[in-house]
Amino acid sequence: MDGIIKKEGRYSYLEIGEGTPIVILHGLMGGLSNFDGVANYFSTRGYKVVIPELPIYTQNLLKTNVKAFAKYVKDFITFKKFERVILLGNSLGGHIALYHTKMYPEKMLGLVITGSSGLYESTMGDSYPRRGDYEYIQKKAEAVFYDPKIATKEIVDEVYAMANDRIKLIKTLTIAKSAIRHNMAKDLPKIHVPTCIIWGKNDTVTPPEVALEFDRLLPNSTLYWIDKCGHAAMMEHPDEFNRLLEVWLHEKSETLKNSTSTK
Repeated sequence: MDGIIKKEGRYSYLEIGEGTPIVILHGLMGGLSNFDGVANYFSTRGYKVVIPELPIYTQNLLKTNVKAFAKYVKDFITFKKFERVILLGNSLGGHIALYHTKMYPEKMLGLVITGSSGLYESTMGDSYPRRGDYEYIQKKAEAVFYDPKIATKEIVDEVYAMANDRIKLIKTLTIAKSAIRHNMAKDLPKIHVPTCIIWGKNDTVTPPEVALEFDRLLPNSTLYWIDKCGHAAMMEHPDEFNRLLEVWLHEKSETLKNSTSTK
């Protein structure tokens, strides 16, 4: 990505392009670079792509939860003086985006989720990370993707470092419990913001049935599948992810101006 990290007040973020704002929320283990393909593509097509660093490991433990992070995103959008945004989130970032949409629908033009928690996920909190066991952590990281080669040594090293940092590990488990506590099943039918769901057919973290349930419960959603793809579609198949998102943005171009229509 061509953008550089800006630090303003309590916010650190990447920003590239001009136009309608797309604010991207990374996952629990996800770095900003996971969205390079999305940012580089849409920043040249009439969108301002902004990726804030979520304070997952720096926020007070009492504020290490989905609801507090959603409030953080709302404050960031206000800080940037964006009237309304398209919010895109992967994994935990998708969950935060959903909760933000529930709390602050007036800030939303559209919602995009991929591999999102919020209903069910199989690895966030199902096992305690084994500190010091590099091979175990490498296998867990590889399992996130359909193609295990996507889990580079750099990615594995980052997860390994987190698992061996006591404070980060405590906060990871705290977030995992928060994700379970903030289940969105009862809230989704009340969310009428146009929603794009892009899902890997081979996702083992948030399996395909999760995407089907999101699509069933959300009144104004469109579901797209990517074959031979795991939990992070924007990393494994960036070109196809961008193509599908662009199709949805084009189809919803009028609707996005008025986020009240239903299926």
